[in-house]
Amino acid sequence: MARNCHNDLKMKFSVDEEFPDLSLHNNHMAKALTKDIYGKLRGKSTPSGYTLDDVIQTGVDNPGHPFIMTVGCVAGDEESYEVFKDLLDPVISDRHGGYKPTDKHKTDLNFENLKGGDDLDPNYVLSSRVRTGRSIKGFTLPPHNSRGERRAIQKLSIEALASLEGEFKGKYYPLDGMTDAEQEQLIADHFLFDKPVSPLLTCAGMARDWPDARGIWHNDNKTFLVWVNEEDHLRVISMQLGGNMKEVFRRFCVGLQKIEEIF
Repeated sequence: MARNCHNDLKMKFSVDEEFPDLSLHNNHMAKALTKDIYGKLRGKSTPSGYTLDDVIQTGVDNPGHPFIMTVGCVAGDEESYEVFKDLLDPVISDRHGGYKPTDKHKTDLNFENLKGGDDLDPNYVLSSRVRTGRSIKGFTLPPHNSRGERRAIQKLSIEALASLEGEFKGKYYPLDGMTDAEQEQLIADHFLFDKPVSPLLTCAGMARDWPDARGIWHNDNKTFLVWVNEEDHLRVISMQLGGNMKEVFRRFCVGLQKIEEIF
């Protein structure tokens, strides 16, 4: 297990001395975190060195809005969900209407099972989009990525996506290496994503080293995109103008399967 010297320093103080003031907070973390839970978990860390205070810091720094309940915590790696389950399980349950650790998300990515959706009313539908996020096993999550790890994710993504063929053949554009013309075109296509400015994200470490090792890949038809190292390792998007959601979903399912196979 990785040693966190800053966490060792905090352990010199009592739970009462280190427990954050959450009296004015309105987020799921503040609702779930008690001194007992804090005392039980504050000395623990994941194998990559992620601690309880890392998990809750964004929720401590951002009390929330009286009418908007935010989450208030982040996971730094896959192991966070086990090491800090005494906090994260109730947060997830509260946020997702009673979702239990034993529950399984129901997924059907067989596009042939989708009935209709190929002729949504053009008077109301300008474009259609389906998207998801994917994390690559073996890497920490974006709030905890080091520069080298983030660059390794980008390198792996570039190599993997370059192997796609047919309707998925495309090109990768690094945010810190594209030409002015490429940047202007990506803006015109509404593909370019910006540096996070929300305190919820910046306090979670999501904007560190920006734009290092972030980028956009899209197919030649500009209907299938992958954002690399934005808020997820990979953000996979299928989109096109018009109301043919069935075609968008077909491309999404086929493309996502190909990506999961090559990764």
